Amino acid sequence: MNVRDINRVYFAGIGGIGMSALARFFREQGAVVSGYDKTETDLTRQLAAEGMAVHYTDDVQLLDKETQLVIYTPAIPKDHTELNWYNDNHYPVYKRSDVLQWITQAMHAVTVAGTHGKTTISTMIAYLLRETGYGCNAFLGGISVNYDCNYWSSKNDTAVVEADEYDRSFLKLHPDIAVLTAIDPDHLDIYGTALEMEAAFIQYTKNIKIGGTLLVKHGLHRAGDLKGPQTVTYSLQNDAADVYAAQITQKDGGYIFDVTGGDWHIEGLHLQVGGMHNVENAVAAIAITQMLGIAPEKVKAALTGFKGVKRRFEYLIKNERVVYVDDYAHHPEELAALIKSAKHLFPGRRCVICFQPHLFSRTRDLADGFAHSLDMADEVILLDIYPARELPMEGVTSQMIADRMANPAHTIMSKDGLLEYVRKAPLDMFITAGAGDIDKLTGTIKEILLKK
Repeated sequence: MNVRDINRVYFAGIGGIGMSALARFFREQGAVVSGYDKTETDLTRQLAAEGMAVHYTDDVQLLDKETQLVIYTPAIPKDHTELNWYNDNHYPVYKRSDVLQWITQAMHAVTVAGTHGKTTISTMIAYLLRETGYGCNAFLGGISVNYDCNYWSSKNDTAVVEADEYDRSFLKLHPDIAVLTAIDPDHLDIYGTALEMEAAFIQYTKNIKIGGTLLVKHGLHRAGDLKGPQTVTYSLQNDAADVYAAQITQKDGGYIFDVTGGDWHIEGLHLQVGGMHNVENAVAAIAITQMLGIAPEKVKAALTGFKGVKRRFEYLIKNERVVYVDDYAHHPEELAALIKSAKHLFPGRRCVICFQPHLFSRTRDLADGFAHSLDMADEVILLDIYPARELPMEGVTSQMIADRMANPAHTIMSKDGLLEYVRKAPLDMFITAGAGDIDKLTGTIKEILLKK
C-alpha cells in the first residue's frame, strides 16, 4: 500500500509511542486521523490538540466507518470490539509493523535494532540529520527532549526508524542502513529461547537492501552469522572497530571526545548527556552521518545541542546538593550501564536506585541478572512488578530479585512507601528506573527533592 495515498486512517492503540509517531506522520500528510486508546495520557492529549479524534471507550459507535486503513498494535487484546468490527466488515487492517515496512520500502531507510540503545541512537541520528540540514522523517520509540516529540518530517525522502524486536515486528523492515546494538536475551515470552531471539536478529540483517550497509557493535555475539551486504563495526573505544571514540574526558555530567572512522576523524565532540553508554551511542549515530556524507563540522556543532531522550539517563535534577536521574532501564544490562555511569559521573555521592520490574516473564527469566546489576548500587528499592500485558505468575514477585541480591541494603516498598522514603532519607543521588508506570511518580519525587 502506498502510504502517500491514504486520506483517512484509524489507530487501535493510538497512544502507544510507536503508534503515535505513525499517527503524526499521516496527520502531517493531511489525512484524517482518529483512534482509540485505553487511557488518556499526556501523549494522547497532544495528539488531540494536533487535530486527531481520540476516544477511550471500546465502542463501535465511536469508530471511523469511512476509514481507508486500520492500524493496530499487538498490545490490543483479541476481544477488542472495534478491531473485531473492522475485521468482520473486511476493512484493510494492518499491524504497525506492516506500515513501517511500506515506509522503509518507499524511502531511503536507516533502521536501529537491538535490545539496548536503539531509542537513543535512532533519536540521535534523526536529531543530527535535522540539525545539520540533511533532513529526515523520524519514527522514534521515545520522546526527544529537544523537540518534545517522537516524529518529525522532512522533504528529504530519508526515514529513521526504531526497529522493535517485540513480536518480531522488525523483521518486516527493509533498511538501506541497518544498525544493530545488542542481541542479549529478552522478550523470551515471544521467542522462547535466547537462540531463537538471536536467529531473529540475524534475519534482520538479511533484510538489508542490495548495496546497503550493516553498522554493528564490535564484538557482538554471533557476529560471524550476520549478513549485511557490507559491514561496519563501532565501539566505545576499542580501536579494533572500524569506528570508535578516543580521548574521552568528563565535563559537567557530559563528555568531550574524538571519533575516528577509517579515513575520517572528528575532534572535540561535546555530548551533554550522562552515561558512557551514550558516548558509544553517539559513536554509532556519528558513523551514520558520515555514511550519508554530512560535513564533520556540522555534526560537531549539532551534537553539542543534543538534550537526549526522555527517560534515558534524563537529569530531572542536577545541582550541587542532589542529582536525580530517571531512566527506562528494564533489562539487567541496561541497569548495569545506568548504575555504572551514575557512579562514574558522581563518584562522591551515594547511589540509591528505585527499580520497578517490568513483566512477570522477564523477571522470572532474568532474576539473576537483575540482582547482579542492582548489587552495584549503594542502596536498592524494589517496587512490585508492573504486569503490562501479562497475568500474574505463581511465585514470581520482586522478592525473587531481592532473594538473589548480595547487597543487604535493599527493600521492597509500595509506591506510597517510596514517596515517604524520599521525604525522609538523606539523598544526594537518586535514580528511578523501569518501563512500567514508575514515571508517574517522578514529578512528585522531583518536587519533594527540590523542597528538601
